[in-house]
Amino acid sequence: MSNRDLRTSRRRVLGAAAAAAALAMTGAPSLVRAQSTPKIRIGYWPIAAGLPFYVALEKGYFKEAGLDVEGLKFAGAQQVMEAVLAGRADGTANGTGSANIAIGELAQPGTFRIFATNPSNARNVLDEFIVAKDSPYKTMADLKGKRVASGPGIQNITLARQVLEKSGAVGAKVMELPIGQHVAAIVAGQADACYTLEPTGTVGRMNGSTRVLEAGVIAKYVLGDPMAPWHGGSASLSSAFVAKYPAEAKKYIAAYAKGIEFVRTKAGEARQYMKGYTAIEGPLTTEVPLAAYMLAGEFSKSDIAYFQKFFDLFFEKGIFSSRLMVEPMLYKG
Repeated sequence: MSNRDLRTSRRRVLGAAAAAAALAMTGAPSLVRAQSTPKIRIGYWPIAAGLPFYVALEKGYFKEAGLDVEGLKFAGAQQVMEAVLAGRADGTANGTGSANIAIGELAQPGTFRIFATNPSNARNVLDEFIVAKDSPYKTMADLKGKRVASGPGIQNITLARQVLEKSGAVGAKVMELPIGQHVAAIVAGQADACYTLEPTGTVGRMNGSTRVLEAGVIAKYVLGDPMAPWHGGSASLSSAFVAKYPAEAKKYIAAYAKGIEFVRTKAGEARQYMKGYTAIEGPLTTEVPLAAYMLAGEFSKSDIAYFQKFFDLFFEKGIFSSRLMVEPMLYKG
């Protein structure tokens, strides 16, 4: 090698060493960590029940845990589930229909790990039937033979039909309709009633066009007790993500749990974080009722039994191809 080549080689080595030193001084280790930290993509349906997830994002709980979390908004719970099956999302936020998740689990067994739910009932209201403010209907049975709109998706349609049947409203005609159109459909006379989810009932009440005929209908007519916990929505992670990133999965659930605790203890303050993630804002933010929240580790035998009864309905109706057991799907982190 000539002297010129030696000098050139030496300059390259020195330059590389200097660059490495500069990177070390300016945070190269953090860059390496950032590259090795996965982006956690969580699908959500933009409804109030997803509040703990919105809080955890806005309060920086995920960032504090060193996690890179991205919320992916979808038009419905089924789309959220399908995104997880396709590998386009790593989990679901609260508010994603538990039955939708179950259908995905049956399609690809072992995919979903549920770590939190948002149980509702007559006190923690999510589900309800609404009618026009001045309509003559006083009980659910009065909807016999009437036109009833339901939120879209197999979970909503199945539950609407079951509640109508159990309440004596035989012969009611159920049609799918986006929840955002429910109040307008009643005002326009396109539907006599709607099986819907909050904040629809609050919106109709506040603008003076509709009223709630009965709330907490799933707990009463499906589970058999108005105060029973209906675990209709669930937060989950995919088993593939948990297996590949076990440490990050634990950190994620811990940060999410902080969001749940914030909603539990500071509900009034938490409500503001629905803005931007849902259509709920302004005066509606303070009026819409909130669901309760439970982590999988908080489930009692009774909670699991009610959750199982909910799943069993879909098996009995032929929606689930086989009976799906809830308990193996629960993930305590």
